[in-house]
Amino acid sequence: MAIKYHLEFEKPLVDLEQQIEVLEGSAEAGQSDLTKEIAALRKSHHQMLRKIYNSLTPWDTVRVARHPARPQCRDYIGLICKDFCELKGDRRYGDDPAIVTGFARIGSHKVMLIGHHKGRDTNEKLACHFGCAHPEGYRKALLKMKLAEKFGLPVVTLVDTPGAYPGLGAEQRGQAEAIAVNLREMSRLKVPILSLVIGEGGSGGALGIAVADRVAMLEHAWYSVISPEGCAAILWKVANEQTNLAAAEALALTARRNKRLGIIDQVIKEPVGGAHRDAKATAGSIEKWITANLAELKRLKPAGLPARRYERFRHIGQFRESRPAPVTTDD
Repeated sequence: MAIKYHLEFEKPLVDLEQQIEVLEGSAEAGQSDLTKEIAALRKSHHQMLRKIYNSLTPWDTVRVARHPARPQCRDYIGLICKDFCELKGDRRYGDDPAIVTGFARIGSHKVMLIGHHKGRDTNEKLACHFGCAHPEGYRKALLKMKLAEKFGLPVVTLVDTPGAYPGLGAEQRGQAEAIAVNLREMSRLKVPILSLVIGEGGSGGALGIAVADRVAMLEHAWYSVISPEGCAAILWKVANEQTNLAAAEALALTARRNKRLGIIDQVIKEPVGGAHRDAKATAGSIEKWITANLAELKRLKPAGLPARRYERFRHIGQFRESRPAPVTTDD
């Protein structure tokens, strides 16, 4: 049950996990019946874990979203998709492994699945540029969305990126233009679009595949115009523990804050201790959200979807300013 990698705020759990491992090893060796002791320690571990994760700061949430063991796009594809058929290339430059696309079946729904992928081992992470897509990745995504529209298939996107790749080559090949075109064309697609932030949702890199009819976030994901480190470097000229914490709080990047601001529609609960502790349970919650929302959206007329999508995004950031109370003076 022990997690090999522990975040700083998870350190109080290490001793308990080690004790449980020792007792379980003794029990397997047949030394004695330690069922009650193990059960008591597991209960204490669960209670402490719940207490820790119920009091996370926004900066702690960012750390959870970046956990090395957190499930990624390809993990969820394996857990919730049937008959996945990957499609590659943008027909202009090449294939970008940071964006995964393909036909899939989720529940009873045939969909076009698109998602960011960060990679697991060092070689894969380098190949995927840690989930930072190049323009050919966004063009590949749009090409597959157009294909989905041609066949009348819904589009499901899984967002997990700190941002689009900022390198010279990406800029020379039209990074900003590729994202801008995706924003425009996604708003016009006449098929249902669902978008789910499964980890990091950074800036235009996330928005490039997130213009959707319904947007949700996993409980310990983050979604913002910039990363806390980037914000801290701009505002305070240095990114350290103190400034990152302040920036994360100011950015209102957590799932609950995004829901309160109307940027997303739903927060999907994660298992106690985060998705990395129970990927199957998290995948089950994701599949349930996707199938329920697709069932609702499929009942709408395809021609009316762009207008509804437009209104949804136009209302983000809308507020009502109250008139100041009249000043009364005593005669």
